[in-house]
Amino acid sequence: MPLPVHAQVSAAPNFAATLQQVHAFFDTQDPHTGAQRLAQLKAELREMTAMLAWSPACGRAARFLNTRSVQARVKAAAVAQLAAQAGLPHLREYVLSHHVVLYAHSDTEVVLLALKHHRQLTYHALR
Repeated sequence: MPLPVHAQVSAAPNFAATLQQVHAFFDTQDPHTGAQRLAQLKAELREMTAMLAWSPACGRAARFLNTRSVQARVKAAAVAQLAAQAGLPHLREYVLSHHVVLYAHSDTEVVLLALKHHRQLTYHALR
């Protein structure tokens, strides 16, 4: 399978919402460094976006798909079905320095779905 020259990368509304939650958390946790930490995260996201445009499958396989609990399996199946219906059958995670981005992709398109801190157990508000 040849790599696309440039895949189109976009963000789902849920991704924007989780990014706003991270911003609010940064400001609440430490108002003096919140803006700087957000700027650093956004720089990492821009670098990730460039990498995903070049190689959509460069992230790791989404770990939450290998869960054991019934509730988690139901949620994982629902997210996988949404990705497949959108024509983006592959779910992967891209690891940043302190955060993990969940995304769906095909050979020519990438959609950023959610963002979480690496210590969080689950992605919030996946629909």
